[in-house]
Amino acid sequence: MQDEYRTIARAGVHETEVNRSRFLCALAPAASEQEAQEFIAAVRKEHADATHNCWAYVIGADAAVQKASDDGEPGGTAGVPMLQMLLRRDMRYVVAVVTRYYGGVKLGAGGLIRAYGGAVGEALDALGTLTRRRYRLATVTVDHQRAGKVQNDLRATGREVRDVRYGEAVTLEIALPDADVDAFRAWLADATAGTAAFELGGEAYGDA
Repeated sequence: MQDEYRTIARAGVHETEVNRSRFLCALAPAASEQEAQEFIAAVRKEHADATHNCWAYVIGADAAVQKASDDGEPGGTAGVPMLQMLLRRDMRYVVAVVTRYYGGVKLGAGGLIRAYGGAVGEALDALGTLTRRRYRLATVTVDHQRAGKVQNDLRATGREVRDVRYGEAVTLEIALPDADVDAFRAWLADATAGTAAFELGGEAYGDA
């Protein structure tokens, strides 16, 4: 698994104009290929009167799925430059649709490549990106007496507490960077006089 990847901060649309042609780049997060395809279909429906709705998406923290479409533009002048821009910016789990309304001036192959790639780049700048990092999930079980202090200490040191369950003891679900696991184990033993139980779970991605 990748240690981290970048994705967009939020969904949105950014418009640019090149030689009287309007280029609207719609970006959205997509957890799966199906989500990406549904977003593409929704944009196509919204802009059914557009000259072209070209798209590209990258799914997977390791960019395992990469697809693009020129939607009637000359081969390799739209979808591929859009995909290349997403990859150049290290974007993952993201779908881009660039809708073109033709303005009467032909742009030529080079112009199209710059316009479609540029529309994606400008939209990424406008909407913002964020980094998501791989974490190990872990469970801390501690008695009620110490639970409040442990929770406060975790939050004070910027640890992410994902869930808290109260039973005979208090169970805290947390997320840790891999490199911090041993140090955290030592800290926890120290903070709870060795009374807390610590169990490592699977992996997940969270905001860095």
